[in-house]
Amino acid sequence: MKQWLVDTSVILDVLGADEKFGPVSRQVLSDCAANGILVINPVIFAEVGAWIDSLEELDSLLPEDVFRRDSLPWEAAFLAGKAFTRYKRAGGGKNRMLADFLIGAHAAVKGFTLITRDSGIGKYFEIHVVNPASASPLYGVDSVIS
Repeated sequence: MKQWLVDTSVILDVLGADEKFGPVSRQVLSDCAANGILVINPVIFAEVGAWIDSLEELDSLLPEDVFRRDSLPWEAAFLAGKAFTRYKRAGGGKNRMLADFLIGAHAAVKGFTLITRDSGIGKYFEIHVVNPASASPLYGVDSVIS
C-alpha cells in the first residue's frame, strides 16, 4: 500500500483554508488517503502545533485514524545532518538544523512519497515528490529529486 509523508505546508494549506492552495491540497490529501496511508512525524506535528492553541485541538485536527504517526528514524536524523552539511557547503544561509531536512530524510529513509509545496525540501534527497500546486491527476511521482 502506498504511503505518503504529508509536509506541514500542505496541512497548513488545508487547516488555514488557504484561498489559493487549500482546495487543491485538500483534494490531493483526500485522493492519496483513498489510495494509501497518510503519515506525519513529530517534526510535522510540532510545526502544525505551533499554530494551534492546545494539544487536544491538535489531536482533533490531525486524527490518528487519518494521519498515521510515525517516529523519526535515527537513520533519517543522520541523513538530515549530512544533507544540512551539503547545504551549508553549497552556500546555504541558515545556521540551524532545519525541520525540512528531517522531513525530507524521513521520506528518503522510509521510501515515502512526500506531499509538499516546498519543492526545495527534497533537493538533497532521492525522493518522490507530489506538489499539490502542480500535481498530476493520478498523484503518482510528480518528480524524483536527487
